[in-house]
Amino acid sequence: MVVPGRYASRFADALAALDASGVSASAKLAAYADLYLQVLRDRKMCLCGMLAAEYQTLPQPMRDAVLRFFDSNEVWLESVLEQGRQDGVLQFAGSARDAARMVVSGLEGAMLVARPYGDIARFQSAAANLLAGLTAADTRPLAAQA
Repeated sequence: MVVPGRYASRFADALAALDASGVSASAKLAAYADLYLQVLRDRKMCLCGMLAAEYQTLPQPMRDAVLRFFDSNEVWLESVLEQGRQDGVLQFAGSARDAARMVVSGLEGAMLVARPYGDIARFQSAAANLLAGLTAADTRPLAAQA
């Protein structure tokens, strides 16, 4: 059995690499969604997402590991979202924490629903729409946007 801690550690390493890359907040969000996409392309599911479905039956150490995974992802996303809001490239109602929870929930749910269909495009469409809702509208006059 794969230990959730190892899975979470590899995911955290991917997030650290995104931070080190120096790309924009919107690019980080797209890359974050791509992490989920890669798992789905490998015909797998997010381990912690699957374990969350059986959370009540798990031993306490695994429960703790699942919560740590989601908490750390939300903290990372909250930081990215807040930076994007400050830079004017992302917009969302409410707090960055609430938006981060929406992103995690949306991607986990999109992955879960796409899998039985064997339809990666279904996930990609849901993820693209989710992220598009966070992208700041171009407020320049229409003539300047052309």
